[in-house]
Amino acid sequence: MKKAILQILKIAGFLALGILLLYFAFRGVAFDELATTLKTVNFWWIGLSLFFAGISFFSRARRWMLLIEPLGYKPSFRSTYHSLMVGYLSNYALPRLGEVTRCVTLGKREKIPVDSLIGTVIIERVIDLLMLLMILLILLISWMEKFGAFFSEQVYGPLQHKFIELFGGTWVFWLIVGAIILFVFLLIYLFRKRLARFSLVRKIKDILIGILDGLKTIYRMKRKWEFVLHSLLIWFLYILMTWVVVFALRELSGLTFIDGMFLLVIGGLGMSAPVTAGFGAYHWITSRGLMFVYGFSLETGTAYAILAHESNSLLTILLGAISYAVLMLSQKKVTKGKSTS
Repeated sequence: MKKAILQILKIAGFLALGILLLYFAFRGVAFDELATTLKTVNFWWIGLSLFFAGISFFSRARRWMLLIEPLGYKPSFRSTYHSLMVGYLSNYALPRLGEVTRCVTLGKREKIPVDSLIGTVIIERVIDLLMLLMILLILLISWMEKFGAFFSEQVYGPLQHKFIELFGGTWVFWLIVGAIILFVFLLIYLFRKRLARFSLVRKIKDILIGILDGLKTIYRMKRKWEFVLHSLLIWFLYILMTWVVVFALRELSGLTFIDGMFLLVIGGLGMSAPVTAGFGAYHWITSRGLMFVYGFSLETGTAYAILAHESNSLLTILLGAISYAVLMLSQKKVTKGKSTS
């Protein structure tokens, strides 16, 4: 009962935060102008964006299979893809819930230890972070005075100000964090034998071992080049699906591929916010990016954010729901077959 209440409170908390961010994102927007802008949308470009998104899901599933194979398991593409999409669907309930959900789903279907699968997901996240940083570096090198100013004034500056405001200086914060970490490790070392008696500690230890096993898979991978190619393909598709949306709005149709990279990076920052599927955060940072860097109206920037975010969300929810239904139906067939045999 308590667990259910906590889950409800978590969902309500993230939803409230998302609504608050949506308020900030749409504050100052002239809704009559926004409606006029949205009436001129060319939805063929939205369809093309969703096509690129769909291919990226298949590529992600294949890349995940490559990470799993060194563990000694060969899951089917069908199970891997559907588990991935069910995970994405779960993210709309709680942020990052999908990472665990897809591991649990695939683990049950293919009899793979969930802890090891979590390790492969960690690898994915590290690779994705490196890819995002690489794109950011390309942006800063190609047009520092344009994109650098935005990140400095709109992202890094406010974060640094809040940091100093809270802790009086960055060195104080890191000193406190370092001292706490050292103290915790010292306590764990001194009381390691007593801690080993608790089932929770043993479970955490098992999870950490499973994660380390997952992290080792990248060294045992047979098809490393295929893994690299899929990683590059996924992010190339991400840029394309972000960029082509600009052609749906006449005012933005002059933006280039590099501009699409910029929109992907700032959109990624919004999606990483601790809210459900980046709601509000994505809309705020993307609309302000188009306004600050390019001088477009807030209404045009907001229209782009709505088209890019909501179209992708609808596709993800639809495909996730289909995958969930497919997995449930196949599970029923297996259960029915066992009961009749």
